[in-house]
Amino acid sequence: MELKNYQKTVMHDLADYMDAVNEAPDLFRAWDLYWHRKDIAVGDHGVPGYNNSIKRVPHVCMKVPTGGGKTFMACASLKMIFDRMPLLKARVVVWLVPSNSILTQTISNLTNPSHPYRLRLDRDFQGKVDVLTKEELLSGQNFSPDTVRDELTVCVLSYDSLRIDSRNKDIRKVYQENGNLYRFAEEYQNKEMLLPNTPDTALIQVLRQLSPVTIVDESHNASSDLSIEMLNHLNPSFVLDLTATPRSNSNVISYVDARELKKEHMVKLPVIVYNRYSKDEVIGDAIRLRNFLEEKAKKEEENGAPYIRPIVLFQAQPKISSDSDTFEKIKKILVDLRIPENQIAIKTSKVDDLKDRNLLSRDCPVRYIITVNALKEGWDCPFA
Repeated sequence: MELKNYQKTVMHDLADYMDAVNEAPDLFRAWDLYWHRKDIAVGDHGVPGYNNSIKRVPHVCMKVPTGGGKTFMACASLKMIFDRMPLLKARVVVWLVPSNSILTQTISNLTNPSHPYRLRLDRDFQGKVDVLTKEELLSGQNFSPDTVRDELTVCVLSYDSLRIDSRNKDIRKVYQENGNLYRFAEEYQNKEMLLPNTPDTALIQVLRQLSPVTIVDESHNASSDLSIEMLNHLNPSFVLDLTATPRSNSNVISYVDARELKKEHMVKLPVIVYNRYSKDEVIGDAIRLRNFLEEKAKKEEENGAPYIRPIVLFQAQPKISSDSDTFEKIKKILVDLRIPENQIAIKTSKVDDLKDRNLLSRDCPVRYIITVNALKEGWDCPFA
């Protein structure tokens, strides 16, 4: 999977910005230099001035529309970023995501040796890539001073896993003493970098000592004071935000127009909207349309087209009142309409019928998925 033309432009913008950072005496003058070379003013009559939310750390944003391949671009950017850093810099990345559904999806894609994201990382780093979950980091699995020297280490974490104010004991493990990480405390002893009142062997202290490059996926969710504190706790060396809707105080270095996606055929499906007057009409129409599309897909497959099993996504309401259209109610309607139960899957924070299931497999019967918040942020669902 090669970069599209607009993606190459964004990569050039990132390289130009990093060159400006390496040439200028501080981040404010680097920002001015970057835009000056594009012949664009900074200030009242141009782009906003640099927002120095994380002191002395370059923190910039790529504004790319939904469906524009932000994750692939982030993978492609890592070699460029590390190539412009000191030679002995540990190649450690903290990849932050806003939800459990995107966490699972990101880990799955980055660990899949045949997925374009992983193929790009393996190509750029000669196959020396480790993608680690929070559990693997806490246990020291494939995570040691030796591995971070020799390989690219990508730590995929949720925003919540770094919230220091959390009452969740599992989340607080990041800030607790951890004998599995004792070797890091022995080899990295820059006391000035350590958080106060936190054990030297805590995972957060190890990450601080490694000063990771930090990718913030769906970064519009990470602009609060708590989120800035979370980033500061990581002691990052570089922060790259990914979003289609940056906040007004984001340092956007590259803007991609939706028309660029259309030119590259990244917007593949038409959006067809019908107005219906009841929930039952919507569900009935969805079932009929899905059945029609599956029959069409079967006929096309007979003529050499790839296998496709169309899936309907229903977004249910959280249970806030007796009138809420919860996932239980929608599932009951589908079952009453004689949809086999094995074709219906629930995907919520508490119920995950899709865990460890390959939706692309012919053996997978799922044709209807009911969610509550999974569609809110960048969750990819094959065949939907």
